[in-house]
Amino acid sequence: MGVQQPARVGALLREWRQRRRLSQLDLALLADTSARHLSCVETGRARPSRAMVLRLSRALDVPLRDRNTLLLAADYAPAYQESSLDDEAMASIRSALDTMLASHEPYPAVVVDRLWNVLLGNRAMAVLMDGVPQHLLLPQPNVFRLALHPDGLAQRLVNLHEVRALFLERLHRQVIATGDAHLRALYEEVGGYPVPEDPGAERGGSAGNAPSPIQVPLRIRTRRANWRCSAPWPHSALRPM
Repeated sequence: MGVQQPARVGALLREWRQRRRLSQLDLALLADTSARHLSCVETGRARPSRAMVLRLSRALDVPLRDRNTLLLAADYAPAYQESSLDDEAMASIRSALDTMLASHEPYPAVVVDRLWNVLLGNRAMAVLMDGVPQHLLLPQPNVFRLALHPDGLAQRLVNLHEVRALFLERLHRQVIATGDAHLRALYEEVGGYPVPEDPGAERGGSAGNAPSPIQVPLRIRTRRANWRCSAPWPHSALRPM
């Protein structure tokens, strides 16, 4: 193997270290190695062993998908298998998820992938999806597009500006933590959606509940009444106001 692969894995490790705001010494202590060796790995002067790549990945809290990327960059085979939810091997997991979704009724609930695309939903989701155009549902609905697109829930949210700020903050933190290009593209897309001026939309606020990063208070207008959601993110529990 030439020198390009070690240099590539070193550059990727350096990106993850900087993303986690760690010095080489900090990371070396966490991974039980020396700062000198880590420096040689990052600059491509030393090839890390498979065990070292995994150890550094764990110390950096790198997502499993990206740990495979690091291993491939160092010319090693991936360590983690990726399976579709529809695979036969995932049948028991899907059954458990179906049970959880059903038990959450009559409140809406969904299962999403790492990009917030909806994989599964319970029957109560029809309450939220009523009137949402097909272009937001096909080929696969996305939580952020559904919530913030002008044709989606945004037009029915009483507290759109509050929800938008919390959603974008949550997505931005995930972009920073993962460096995922797809998430960054999603953030730029939904952050660019027009926000209608509605001075009366914010008057109701969130019924006195202060916004927090782990709570997204949704107030939704329906044909029957206004509904309020105040549940830990990303779960939702709607009830009439």
